Amino acid sequence: MEHAKTLPAYLAQRYHGWKATAFEDNKAWYRRLASEGQHPRAMVISCCDSRVHVTSIFGAEQGEFFIHRNIANLIPPYAPDGDHHGTSAAVEYAVNALKVAHIIILGHSSCGGVAGCHDMCNGQAPELEEATSFVGRWMDILRPGYERVKHIEDEAERRTALEKEAVLVSLENLMGFPFVAEAVNAGDLSIHGLWNDIGVGGLECFDPATKSFNQV
Repeated sequence: MEHAKTLPAYLAQRYHGWKATAFEDNKAWYRRLASEGQHPRAMVISCCDSRVHVTSIFGAEQGEFFIHRNIANLIPPYAPDGDHHGTSAAVEYAVNALKVAHIIILGHSSCGGVAGCHDMCNGQAPELEEATSFVGRWMDILRPGYERVKHIEDEAERRTALEKEAVLVSLENLMGFPFVAEAVNAGDLSIHGLWNDIGVGGLECFDPATKSFNQV
C-alpha cells in the first residue's frame, strides 16, 4: 500500500467542518443509525456522474436511501454465473435483506456513458469495442436500447432518447431478477424510472400506461 496518499487538505478541512456542525447538531440521530442499522425506504440506482446528486434532488437525509452508482445507471441482465456482479449484488441486498419498498432507476442528461455507447454503436469509438475496455463491455448492456432509437435522425434527440433507454433497459433487466419479480408481483416492491435534466433541474418519470416520460 506504499502508493496510497494521505487525504488532501481541502477534504480534511471539509470533514472537520462537517463534524463540528452537521454531525454535532445531529449526534443522537447518528448514534441511532449506528445502533439500529439502516432501514431505507428506497434503493436508487444512479449514474457515477458527479453532477447527479440524488440526496439533494429528493432532499433526503442519511439512512433514507440505499444508493448504488455505476456508469450510466444500468442494471445488467440476471446472470447467476459465479462471476463478480456488483450491481446485481446491491439489488439482491436491497430487496432480500433490506426489504426496500421502491427501486428507482435515475438517468440524466448529458450522460458520458450513454454518449460512449452511442458512438460505439455508430462505429465512432473503436477503443470501446476492445475486449479490454471495461466501459465498452458495460455499455453493451445498452445496445438493445440503441437499436430502438437509431432511426431518430436528429443526433441530439437520438442521444437524449438513448439516455432514457438506459432507464428502460434497466427496468426490463430488473424484472428479470426472480426475487425482484416475486416482490413486485406480491405488491411488496415497486419500481420506477426517472430521468433528470441537469441544466434546468427537470425530473421526468416513465409512465408505463403511455410509454412516455412525463414531468414530475
